Amino acid sequence: MSAWEVLARFGTVKLLGFVVALLVFVALHLTRMPLLLLARLLEAAMSRVDHAITAAVSDNGASGVRSGTAGAGGEGMR
Repeated sequence: MSAWEVLARFGTVKLLGFVVALLVFVALHLTRMPLLLLARLLEAAMSRVDHAITAAVSDNGASGVRSGTAGAGGEGMR
């Protein structure tokens, strides 16, 4: 159906309602895209920070405490 056929069959109000609904749909998706990009960038940054902190805190034999030697309560972990 063309826009002219919709206008003739259902009237101006229905055609305008459809156009408004279509514009709202497009606007919501255009708004979503930058937010999705921001979330992806934040995820990448948090992952890099997590890897850096994990590497800095991980036991490389320098502390004298071997991994897995602490008891259930965490004694020996300093």
